[in-house]
Amino acid sequence: MHIEKSHILVVDDDTRLRSLLQRYLRDNDFYVSVAKDTSEARSRLKDYEFDVLVVDIMMPNETGLEFLQHLRKESFVPVIMLTAMGETGDRINGLELGADDYIPKPFEPKELVLRIKNVIKRKPAEKAKPIDRLKLGNYVFDVNKKELMDIDENIVHITPVEQSLLIILGQKTAQVFTREKLAEILGAGQSPRSIDVQIARLRRKIEVDSKNPRYLQTVRGKGYMLLTD
Repeated sequence: MHIEKSHILVVDDDTRLRSLLQRYLRDNDFYVSVAKDTSEARSRLKDYEFDVLVVDIMMPNETGLEFLQHLRKESFVPVIMLTAMGETGDRINGLELGADDYIPKPFEPKELVLRIKNVIKRKPAEKAKPIDRLKLGNYVFDVNKKELMDIDENIVHITPVEQSLLIILGQKTAQVFTREKLAEILGAGQSPRSIDVQIARLRRKIEVDSKNPRYLQTVRGKGYMLLTD
């Protein structure tokens, strides 16, 4: 039986890495196109339909995040961002802008292949636009302002880590994130145990009954997910 190959676009200004990924992904049964910058990527997007874009954040003229922001105005093709180690803010911003995953440099090409396959597996038929506001019972979280407000529009104090958790979970509501994945995205010394502590604190602020959460739910044996109104 013939199985159609997925077509990947790699956007990176590093010639050596671009060539390495092109060869490796082709060896793993993908069609692969490459672009040295975002301008060339736009030309490729006019000519082909891609299943996944792999985009480096740090590029000259226009960053990967700026490219993603413009891309999401017209397309919801899955995007995996490549980031330097420690760029926690860029990871959060990328997810906020609509990135589907990220992988920190340096990385093993095999890991990228697995992440591409995972993104393709969960790719919806039609993807919703990134969410700007999360309605959580008597509270609303403004994703752009990173503000949590109660029913009377009073601002409720939440920490930067709690803001990031709401952004990560809120852009992919009803999707389960493992504690390890959340710690990896947040970086800055976070661990699976510290994620449990942050989740418990956040629940006390948004839930009517933090011991029986309606919105920030635990999926036993898997991780956490956010449900909204």
